[in-house]
Amino acid sequence: MNQYLAKSRPVETIQEHTNNLLRNYDLLKKYYPEIEVNWHFLKLACMIHDLGKMNVLFQEKVSGGKRDKREIPHNYLSVAFVPYKKLKEEGYTKEEIQVLFQAIARHHERDIHFTEDEWAVEMKKLEQEWQGFTYDKLGEYRAYRSHFPAKYYQVTAHIFEGKTKQSFGQFLEYVMLKGLLNRIDFAASGSIDVEKPNDFLEGAMTEQLAGFRVANPNADWKPLQKYMKAHQDENVIVVAETGMGKTEAGLLWLGNHKGFFTLPLRTAINAIYSRLIDRETGIIKESQTDRVGLLHSETYGQYLTHESHLEMDIDEYYTKTRQMSLPITVCTLDQLFDFVFRYAGFEPKLATLSYSKVIIDEVQMYSPDLLAYLIVGLSYIQKVGGKFTILTATLPGIIPDLLSENGVHFTRAEEDFISDRVRHSVEVIHESINGDFIQEFYDNNRILVICNTVRVAKALYEELAGIYDDDEVRLLHSQFIKRDRSAKEDAILLDGNKESDRPCIWIATQVVEASLDIDFDLLFTELSDLNGLFQRMGRCYRNRALDVTTNVYVFDEECSGVAPRGFIDAQIHEHSQAVLQHCNGSISEREKLLMIDQVYSTEALKGSKYYADVVEMIDYVKSFDTYELPKKEVQQRFRNINSVAAIPESIYMENESEITYYIETIQTAPRRKEKMIARTKLSAFMLDVPGYIFEKGSHRKMAVNKYEQVIIFDCYYDAGLGLTPKDKEEENLFF
Repeated sequence: MNQYLAKSRPVETIQEHTNNLLRNYDLLKKYYPEIEVNWHFLKLACMIHDLGKMNVLFQEKVSGGKRDKREIPHNYLSVAFVPYKKLKEEGYTKEEIQVLFQAIARHHERDIHFTEDEWAVEMKKLEQEWQGFTYDKLGEYRAYRSHFPAKYYQVTAHIFEGKTKQSFGQFLEYVMLKGLLNRIDFAASGSIDVEKPNDFLEGAMTEQLAGFRVANPNADWKPLQKYMKAHQDENVIVVAETGMGKTEAGLLWLGNHKGFFTLPLRTAINAIYSRLIDRETGIIKESQTDRVGLLHSETYGQYLTHESHLEMDIDEYYTKTRQMSLPITVCTLDQLFDFVFRYAGFEPKLATLSYSKVIIDEVQMYSPDLLAYLIVGLSYIQKVGGKFTILTATLPGIIPDLLSENGVHFTRAEEDFISDRVRHSVEVIHESINGDFIQEFYDNNRILVICNTVRVAKALYEELAGIYDDDEVRLLHSQFIKRDRSAKEDAILLDGNKESDRPCIWIATQVVEASLDIDFDLLFTELSDLNGLFQRMGRCYRNRALDVTTNVYVFDEECSGVAPRGFIDAQIHEHSQAVLQHCNGSISEREKLLMIDQVYSTEALKGSKYYADVVEMIDYVKSFDTYELPKKEVQQRFRNINSVAAIPESIYMENESEITYYIETIQTAPRRKEKMIARTKLSAFMLDVPGYIFEKGSHRKMAVNKYEQVIIFDCYYDAGLGLTPKDKEEENLFF
């Protein structure tokens, strides 16, 4: 038997690699037999996809030689081994078999840089190698065909979605076949299992309830939790206030299925992940923590903070997470829903979501573009057979309406899980937010001040910090280096604990709206919009009954950040302001929901820029042809990148030797873990510089390798104040 290599590090023959694929194929079919894919075609694709590697130029390269520019990518050669005649005999149509051809041809996203004549010549050469190749698992499906039309290996932007003879149904068949082949192939190459079964969550939830009953024999799931458990097989939208147990409700809905738990902010995701796997109070038992993953741009660093508790190989755990092989993954929307642009290589995500359930929390916090991606994404998930639930404290009426308009079906609870509980009493102050007003209330109180923009937060901080001691007034916003921001988040969690008795004033921006579990005595805030206001109110008397006359003061005049210069929609701000005029005094959770309906119904929003932006973005996403955009451009569009990660010049000068050491470690360390630890520690000196500030400032670059560089940005930086541009006119207005 000729030893044709599939890869060189580690050395693995084509037969050995294919055996690993078939093992993962068997695992996938065992754990998720309900997946709607042609299992016969998928198995054939696993056996055939790499046979094109037998070509001489690939074998010379993988054996230590240099890459020859004449080499045709093996995926385009592997189509020669599709048993076309045998499949026709089994009753498959030409169109059905063509999907198998194309899934194999595109299992790698590589440009076609060769002519059809060059391809035909290489196919003839490959036939000679085929004569000496043996692989017993091919059996009756061993076949070779050296020539057929190029359409059997070329996939253009117009070949799917009904734009030619192939129907949308065939497009989905292709997505499933190609996507699952990719998943199986990636797992085999990474030496991991393609899936780990969720055979533990229902048991874990039962154990949790049993634990409650030790202290209280009558303990039971709350009404929301019972409702979600009873509707496991449906797409569900539920509105439930804080304290109703939304996390447990989502997990009861998930049951023993593969699932993704999405939230808008990394800090909120980290908190949910930590809560799930906590050694003492976590819902997921210690023996099952390797079944729960965390997926966002700083995953590896977070895993390092939990390493002693996880007691597993972090590299393998990270690989399984990135390959979506874990039963439960907590993630940001951009890690999952970028498939809506249908870039080359999107298929594994959508194929995975076809047998998964997606839990979406805090949906009201998404910007118009992210909301549009969510709506389009849920329509695709429904089409491939996946399920979703939206669990949220407030629900803008525009969301269910747009879902329905886009053909998404869901069940809505007859009544929202909202009580008449009163936690807040509001006084609207018809002036701009100011330190003089706030000072009057600093009498053994723990005060939280939330501003719409960094500019206003800094000005207020400087005003109050000049009056009180250094540790009494603190500032938190997005423009601190990660090291300082993490320290501030730890500090605000201590001060924001309702058991704390340390008087303090924390001034912050929207970064605290939904990411930190804090419970202050008094809240002073600029009006942004009603949704944002209610999120902010959740940081004050979070889980306490109202026992004071007023605990929330809302300043509704000359608010920063409002359009046309700012990010807050002017019409929504105006409507929020109007509704609040009738809101002086205590307000129940149910009354909050009624106010939300007044401001965020489709009727109220029509004519607003927000509504127009959402609808326009939905149409924009749908307008792209499949494979029109490259993945890198999609990621930039999806994440709405308008900032640059950089190290302030003064921070670099103060920590030059340490920063240099981390860069050298990334360059020279032999193991990935060492490199990733160095990257994580290096990132602690970085902050996200707003794009327009970065463009007007000066910077220099330090090369790490040919793919990475560190940017040093020339600006003022202070651990108490954060980033300050050298030109005050460039002060960030938004976050």
